[in-house]
Amino acid sequence: MWILWLVLCGVFLIAEIFTVSFLLFWPGIGSFLAFITSLITDNIAIQIGVFVISTTLMILFTKPLVNRLFKNTNTTKMNSNSLIGKTAIVVKDINTLESKGQVKVNGELWSAFTSDASIIEKGSTVIVEALEGVKLKVRKNF
Repeated sequence: MWILWLVLCGVFLIAEIFTVSFLLFWPGIGSFLAFITSLITDNIAIQIGVFVISTTLMILFTKPLVNRLFKNTNTTKMNSNSLIGKTAIVVKDINTLESKGQVKVNGELWSAFTSDASIIEKGSTVIVEALEGVKLKVRKNF
């Protein structure tokens, strides 16, 4: 029976190489512990028990630790989300009721609207509040 546990260990650890979840590592270690147990006893129930209990305990106690250690702490805003909070120039009057308006921010033209349905004239400066679909939600910069 020890051959089965050794093969399972290899399968789990090789499969872990091709995944990014870091979840198959634990059954690989559990099957290795069951392999060691199979060298001590021939009782299959004990071997399966060692495999199940060790795998479960390792997932429960070490997976959160691994997640914390390898947590992505990169807080850099990406793509269009980096526009939020920026100042923009109105290049076409913004009239939310007529679905018209355009602003220029970071050298790019964007359709824009306001949340309060006010009209903002061309040449005004606005602050980008949010990105909704392909339009920027803006407010007048006072």
